[in-house]
Amino acid sequence: MASDETLQHLAEAFASLEPHVIEAAPAEDVLNSITGNGLRVVSGAEHSAITRGRPGAFKTVAETSDVPLKVDSIQYELGYGPCIDAIVDNTTYVCPDLAEEQRWAGFGRRAVEEVGIRSMLSFRMFLEDDDLIAGLNFYSSETDAFDENAVTTGLLLATHGALALSALRRGDTAAHLARALESNREIGVAMGVLMAQHKITRDQAFNLLRITSQHTHRKLSQIAADVADSGTLELPKLQ
Repeated sequence: MASDETLQHLAEAFASLEPHVIEAAPAEDVLNSITGNGLRVVSGAEHSAITRGRPGAFKTVAETSDVPLKVDSIQYELGYGPCIDAIVDNTTYVCPDLAEEQRWAGFGRRAVEEVGIRSMLSFRMFLEDDDLIAGLNFYSSETDAFDENAVTTGLLLATHGALALSALRRGDTAAHLARALESNREIGVAMGVLMAQHKITRDQAFNLLRITSQHTHRKLSQIAADVADSGTLELPKLQ
């Protein structure tokens, strides 16, 4: 089980990103806010983009420069790569050196030689009640660009972004969604368990449930039910 310090750090970091995601704006603005703020908060990131679509039909829908478009086009052509597989496999992929990457050797070689990108960091974004799947990606020309802090911060931003986009699709603000979720009995019980065990605030407890929901691609109510039954929260494993 994660330490109190780890839980508090994740919850506080999640809350610190709250002002940087536009909650009630056109979808294009929300997407651009996510990628733009990614460059500000994810250490080592030089470029950022969001991929969205279905297996075999992915598209880059927001990018901070033309670099992600070039890198992603190679992945779409080959049908594999960290941004595609992070979405399909519902996980996080950290690529410290694409020149030496064995998981996507063909893609990695071309990304280095044709675009000059050496490191990538890719997250699945869980869009509730949406038949499309999406991912948040970061790119760097340096090797070993993304440390553990970058992975954690990127996960938090992917969580915020997915919540904002899901709420937008339903016509709600993220704040309204949070109030509705908090009224659920099991979520309330789970929040109480986390608050008592780890000496964290109500908002921090709720944020931890949201982080875990996003990264495990499970409904927040399901995560809450597990916490209510077991008394513990299994944090996502950051690779």
